[in-house]
Amino acid sequence: MRRIVAVSGVGPDDVVLEVGPGLGSLTLGLLEVADRVVAVEIDELLAGELPRTVAERLPDRADRLDVVTADAMRVTELPATPTAVVANLPYNVAVPVLLHLLATFPEWQRGLVMVQAEVADRISAAPGSKIYGIPSVKTAWYAEASRAGSVSPTVFWPVPNVDSGLVALRRREPPATTASREDVFALVDAAFGQRRKMLRSALSGFVGSSAAAVEALEAAGVDPQARGEVLDVTAFARIAEQLGRTR
Repeated sequence: MRRIVAVSGVGPDDVVLEVGPGLGSLTLGLLEVADRVVAVEIDELLAGELPRTVAERLPDRADRLDVVTADAMRVTELPATPTAVVANLPYNVAVPVLLHLLATFPEWQRGLVMVQAEVADRISAAPGSKIYGIPSVKTAWYAEASRAGSVSPTVFWPVPNVDSGLVALRRREPPATTASREDVFALVDAAFGQRRKMLRSALSGFVGSSAAAVEALEAAGVDPQARGEVLDVTAFARIAEQLGRTR
């Protein structure tokens, strides 16, 4: 836990948003170095125990903890504005939770999340990789993502059957485009819905015809015979912008 806190770069001026604190081991590590921790926990029993755990083990920092009992995929308000996110995300919903936090709380500028190793690779994958896909592109809309280490299953209790990976996130401005995020993301979903197909075919149903897809792709400076896995988020934004102009 202390290694994760150190890698996160969190300091005394940070308000850290933590998701799924569980028994509080990471929470305690964060409270040792951060100004405040806002912990979002869906389980009422765990959420109720967390303040008591902190009060017993780190009494001089107990007043710096806020616990929000809520589903992290639905929370829209927090008692303090986060500057960073450090979390061991629930593996079955890691990507949706991460994208929700990026979209809903734009104030945080950097983060470090622990997810299943395979998911960590996908989130941080670059265009051209076989594992580059929807999580890679949508995360890149908000932030630069990179692998920041691995975590052995043996440090967990109970011991999981999967390896874990750390992903570092640094917020950046989204692509400069007149297309909305929703339009870009819908386009990304369509492009990777049939990722083995060339874009002119993969997008034909999305735009109405193969000819319309070719027209938009060429206008955006994208080869219609390319596949979605070679395009970065900026290219998807250009395509969405062209589609918006033809509708």
